[in-house]
Amino acid sequence: MRWWDIEPVLELEHELFPEDAWSAGMFWSELAHARGPGATRHYVVAETPQGRLVGYAGLAAAGDLGDVQTIAAAPDQWGTGLGARLLTDLLRAATDFECAEVLLEVRVDNTRAQKLYARFGFEPIGFRRGYYQPGNVDALVMRLSDPAHSVPVDGPVQGETTHG
Repeated sequence: MRWWDIEPVLELEHELFPEDAWSAGMFWSELAHARGPGATRHYVVAETPQGRLVGYAGLAAAGDLGDVQTIAAAPDQWGTGLGARLLTDLLRAATDFECAEVLLEVRVDNTRAQKLYARFGFEPIGFRRGYYQPGNVDALVMRLSDPAHSVPVDGPVQGETTHG
């Protein structure tokens, strides 16, 4: 993800997460830590051959711990494997950052995402009450030990491109 991706990312962000969408400032802050020798973030977007942004994902790394910050796929991409490819990219980045484990929070009402994470070996370890505001929705906390050995997924679908 680069600065010029922020506007289309925000459009998708607001479509998918209308109550608790990230702000432009939050994405700018994350991208500020995604380049250079001291980078602690990895962000990627997926686009159609026509250049339409259809997904994005981000990971933060601190020491040997990775944290999935965000992952999203446009509704017309659900069921195509895009979410799995984005997650695979994040787990490869976690391995590059030498993370021993990866954590994430997912809405308790987002069973589609929970199933995706479980396929990759993430296990539930707890809850964060009222984590998603202003809707006061709880988050399920999940952990993946040893991301270097997570379920492998093939690369992008023919005609789809991703870039960091």
